[in-house]
Amino acid sequence: MKRFGTEGRLYPEDNYIAPRTKETADFIDRIKQGKYIVLFAPRQTGKTTFFRLALDALTTEDLTYFPIQLNFEEYEDSTAADFYFWFYADIRKEIENVFQKREEVPSETLTRFLDNAKIIDHVSTRMFFEKLADFLKNQKVVLIIDEFDAIPRGAVKGFLRSLRRIYLSGRERCPYSVGIVGVKNIIQLNYDRSISPFNIQDEFHLPNFTLEQVKELLGQYTEAVGQGFAPEVVTSIHKQTAGQPVLVNRLAQILTEEMDIPKTETIAMEHFTVAHTRLLHSRNTNIVHLTTNIRKDARFEKIIMRITAQDEGVPFNLHDEIIDELSTYGVISKGADGLCDIANPIYLYAILQAFKPTVNGLEEAYFAEDNLMGFRTYLTDIGQIAMEALLDNFRDFITRVGFRILQVPQTPRESVGRHLLLSYLDQFVHVVGGSMYLEVYTGRGRIDILIMHNTRKYIVETKIWRGEIRYQAGKQQLAAYLTSEGATEGYYVVFDHRQKPEPRVEREKMAGVSIRSYVIPVVQEVPSSIKGSRLQVTPTEESKS
Repeated sequence: MKRFGTEGRLYPEDNYIAPRTKETADFIDRIKQGKYIVLFAPRQTGKTTFFRLALDALTTEDLTYFPIQLNFEEYEDSTAADFYFWFYADIRKEIENVFQKREEVPSETLTRFLDNAKIIDHVSTRMFFEKLADFLKNQKVVLIIDEFDAIPRGAVKGFLRSLRRIYLSGRERCPYSVGIVGVKNIIQLNYDRSISPFNIQDEFHLPNFTLEQVKELLGQYTEAVGQGFAPEVVTSIHKQTAGQPVLVNRLAQILTEEMDIPKTETIAMEHFTVAHTRLLHSRNTNIVHLTTNIRKDARFEKIIMRITAQDEGVPFNLHDEIIDELSTYGVISKGADGLCDIANPIYLYAILQAFKPTVNGLEEAYFAEDNLMGFRTYLTDIGQIAMEALLDNFRDFITRVGFRILQVPQTPRESVGRHLLLSYLDQFVHVVGGSMYLEVYTGRGRIDILIMHNTRKYIVETKIWRGEIRYQAGKQQLAAYLTSEGATEGYYVVFDHRQKPEPRVEREKMAGVSIRSYVIPVVQEVPSSIKGSRLQVTPTEESKS
């Protein structure tokens, strides 16, 4: 029986695989044109599966193409000499595999050539392929190299120069077409920062799954098993993952294999919220890769927080080293407006959790002294969330802690209010048995928080104060979003970091929905009466940079 796969390469006979018909046709067309193609994308985006399936389709369609598929992953710590030794061994094995798959036997002259051939450096690599072309005659060699960025440093420049010379040698070259697949790009591989010796490549972009592709992927399961997905579940899977292949498959895996939902029952939103919460709070290799990468450089946090906090956004400029690295790791992507977006809401949640201190030191001040039931105070008799009272208490909590907000460790001052709200609501939903996830608006200073509890949805939008005009515009945005979600009420929390803030609480009707707005002052400095004590104040973003 087929299953949704999240562990490396997928196989059509074992796994449900999203059809990428358009992308496959584009890739095959480039091979037929003899392109030397590069694809560098974050790990676990389906690169290996896509390239291998596309190449299989090509060779099935036209036997004049002779595919050689390699993987450089094991070579990373090798010397250049060892690299070329094993490189040849792998090429020979792949040549034999192709003949075996085609139920053919290589000629004696080809076998003799392979027995005597040696590859010891990049020049002998080029000469090997030139001679191989004589034996394969009219067949066109297509060389696909996976995990290319593991090539040893001592070999990369010469290897790329040989590929360049082969490419420029004419139309009858061997290899006829090359596909290089990896995480880092060619420029990053050119360690001495000189001009790239491989400036003839055709870049191929493999996007995340579209909504239609997610529908088709899940539809394969429905056709095989008979269990359907509610339309809003399909939409939510795509929205929360932005089509990231491993996250899509992981959510589907949880829903179809791990939750014991009867196969006669349609997978509904209440099931999705459980699966989503499980994904967020369990160990996941994809999320671990993400959080490990963003902790590699202290500058990453500053840029990421700026992306999520500023209405103006941050330009997606790959000439900026930090932007380039975050893009390489799959943390950010280019929005339709040319600005940086966090790649998807699940990543945003993981990022905020990664940068959030395990204990902020203020938890004991969450409730007033007369609150004896803690978070359960904010559940009504019929099991609904008293959202207004819950947020009123958060506003009062910020007032209670005052300047102590500056003591929250390792949190940029402009982000501390949001960090505290997310921690507060996260702990609340854990206590009352709900779930919380973030929505798609992650790159323009806006974060939408959705809380699901007893099949009811509660929506909170957060922003940072950027003036009256933007404050009012935010209400309009929220009203439009509430309407699109079929909700009748929402909550708007704006953190005011000015030296002279203006706290507000307002309720308004806009476009048929009800909005309760909060402007919550966030203390900016320690009172003069306390300065000079041993208070440890968290540095501002400016001082940390």
